[in-house]
Amino acid sequence: MKPTAIYAPDPAQGWLPWGFLAPVLCLLFVVVTALGPSLPLEHFGLADRRGDPVGLTGLIAFLLLPFAALGLVVLGWVKVVERRPLATIGLTRPGGTAIFLRGLLIGAATIAAVVAGVWLAGGLRAGGLGAGSLAPALASPAALANIVLLLACFAVQSSVEEIVFRGWLLSAVARKLNVAWAIGLTTLVFTLLHYGPHQPWHVTLTSALFSVFACCWALRAGNIWGVMGWHAGWNWLLAVGFELPVTGLSTGTPALLVRLIPQGPAWLTGGADGPEGSVVCNLFFLVGIALLAWRRPRVASA
Repeated sequence: MKPTAIYAPDPAQGWLPWGFLAPVLCLLFVVVTALGPSLPLEHFGLADRRGDPVGLTGLIAFLLLPFAALGLVVLGWVKVVERRPLATIGLTRPGGTAIFLRGLLIGAATIAAVVAGVWLAGGLRAGGLGAGSLAPALASPAALANIVLLLACFAVQSSVEEIVFRGWLLSAVARKLNVAWAIGLTTLVFTLLHYGPHQPWHVTLTSALFSVFACCWALRAGNIWGVMGWHAGWNWLLAVGFELPVTGLSTGTPALLVRLIPQGPAWLTGGADGPEGSVVCNLFFLVGIALLAWRRPRVASA
């Protein structure tokens, strides 16, 4: 394989970082933009000493402030330093909004399928009998308002992650090295940034497979609009639909669909990380990667 423009063939008019330097720059961008908001969030009691959000307000601030800063830094880098069109990082035109919304629905449907799979395997049970466990959020206008607000917040967070990893980093490495290196280095950085001390192997595997799946989707589509929407729908419904954690974070809002309680071993339930850390989720990504890889990806040039 050779260097490839995966989204649009327009050349960079500025400086495009060397293939193995781009992942280091990505880590630097994430760390700097995360450290900036962390101190005021901790000062106002919206984050603890580890940087984890405290309460719903803390979660909203966590999803908006550092990720918005990261997105602005990376988009500014592309426009000012590399001097290449946003289409070259997958933000192609036209039709982006429609593709994003379709991806949003697919994301909600696929995470619902994963949760259903964990439930069928015996890893989840309904949180009580009767109407109390079924869509309790519908009885609270305040909870519904928070759920709608969280949709916007997760759309920001997920879209920025896709712009940074499957948009900028994947395309930058592919232009200097090749697509295989781009997928590998993007997945390495993404997994490293989602790694925690003493994390179970199946949770680490989920992060890696998540990235490979998203890379394959973006390459197959020739843009990142769809995977941005998918990521947002996946995170949002997991966070608000079942009172289950998303990547270890909990919204504290009543379930939009049904309240579920984990039961059984962590490899089945996902433990503290929620269904994303389950082997059922890993199986979903493996099948998804195989299906996407089987179809020839669309690239701007080869």
